[in-house]
Amino acid sequence: MSDSTATPMASDALVVFGVSGDLAYKKIFPALYGMCRDGELDVPVIGVASSPWDIEQLRGRAKESIANHGADSDPRILERLLPLLRYVSGDYNDPATFAAIRQALGDARRPAHYLAIPPTLFPTVIKGLGAEGLATQARVIVEKPFGRDLASARELNRIAREVFPDDAIFRIDHFLGKEAIMNILYFRFANSFLEPIWNRNHVASVQITLAEQFGVQGRGAFYESAGCLRDVIQNHLFQIVALLAMEPPAYRGFEAVHSEKASVLRAMRQLQPDDLVRGQYAGYRDEAQVAKDSDVETYCALRLQIDSWRWAGVPWYLRSGKLLPQTVSEVRVQLKPPPQKLFADSAPADGSSNYLRFHLAPCSSIALAARVKRAGKEFTGEQRELLVIEEEANIDSPYQRLLADAMSGAGALFAHEASIEAAWAIVQPVLDHPHPVRPYEPGSWGPPEADALIAADGGWHNPQAAC
Repeated sequence: MSDSTATPMASDALVVFGVSGDLAYKKIFPALYGMCRDGELDVPVIGVASSPWDIEQLRGRAKESIANHGADSDPRILERLLPLLRYVSGDYNDPATFAAIRQALGDARRPAHYLAIPPTLFPTVIKGLGAEGLATQARVIVEKPFGRDLASARELNRIAREVFPDDAIFRIDHFLGKEAIMNILYFRFANSFLEPIWNRNHVASVQITLAEQFGVQGRGAFYESAGCLRDVIQNHLFQIVALLAMEPPAYRGFEAVHSEKASVLRAMRQLQPDDLVRGQYAGYRDEAQVAKDSDVETYCALRLQIDSWRWAGVPWYLRSGKLLPQTVSEVRVQLKPPPQKLFADSAPADGSSNYLRFHLAPCSSIALAARVKRAGKEFTGEQRELLVIEEEANIDSPYQRLLADAMSGAGALFAHEASIEAAWAIVQPVLDHPHPVRPYEPGSWGPPEADALIAADGGWHNPQAAC
């Protein structure tokens, strides 16, 4: 699937704001290395940060990052990447910083500006780029979270549009660059057998779990400003819901996909406090830079309704949290049992029946659970999974894919303004009037109240990390 518009001009430089930060160290330098390895990067890369580094310190940081977080570290590729790096040290509030960026860009006239910085600095940097004339023919790549509520998202969109045209604004969500997430869209619409059953008549419920075995890992200050609802649910999991629930696009173009995803988000009912369970793991308040009386959630479980012709009455259950038993992401689409119990065991006692399972991480697979007869005279059977696909090795990292796409002007895998604002509108009531957080033990699947939320539909199905 591709857009029908003319091929845009590629960026002739990449400016990385926040190049000394944790995101650049863990994700961006390895992505740049992969782009260089695959022939996708041969233009200047200007790192910008407040750290008083020189170019050798930046290159040293890049080498260390690639050695620790890259898939490989080939000296020949490093010899191509490191000379592309340049560095500007400065304060984002100082116009002289942006003048120095202009000088570092040299002859480049179509830079892509990547804001790998705290969200509070997005408006400052965007306005600074506009004031220095660095937005002309340029692109801006904005990290999540895009706003922290509906009002701030609208304001940030307004500021970005004042400086950059719509098609030059790339709102990055690395989840959308994952192979397993892209395959949800492909699997749904490349196969005809799903369409007759992909609706309220045959789907009983949908569960989506994104679990992390680790805690906040020294990012207490960030988590105090975000929490699980803003950090994971409003963006990552809502995007997965949109891909699963959207109608077929009207034409072969990603603008049609974005339109249908936005329609799903607009059809979601606004969350009310009783639709959401917020949890906080025991010991979170002892983390560095976390308030001793913090009410920030490290876990969320919620029940969604989509008021559309296809999905009316089907509950969608989403959950995500830290310090859970495993690091794993999975979607389970539970199908309704056969309308008549022809065989004694065709409707299992636990209420489960056939389901479709998208295992998203740590590995990728798609499986269909179906009942098959056991050998012998008796008509009894068991439910088995039929594995449909497994992830191939050596695929691009999400950040490599997304950075390369943004620099080439391909907006397919990026969140759009309409979807972002619609998603914030869904969660706004529970941001304004949340129930208090419920405690849960590290290593558990969250607070007991989350089980009550889904009890009517058979409870949570806890995924396994192995495919």
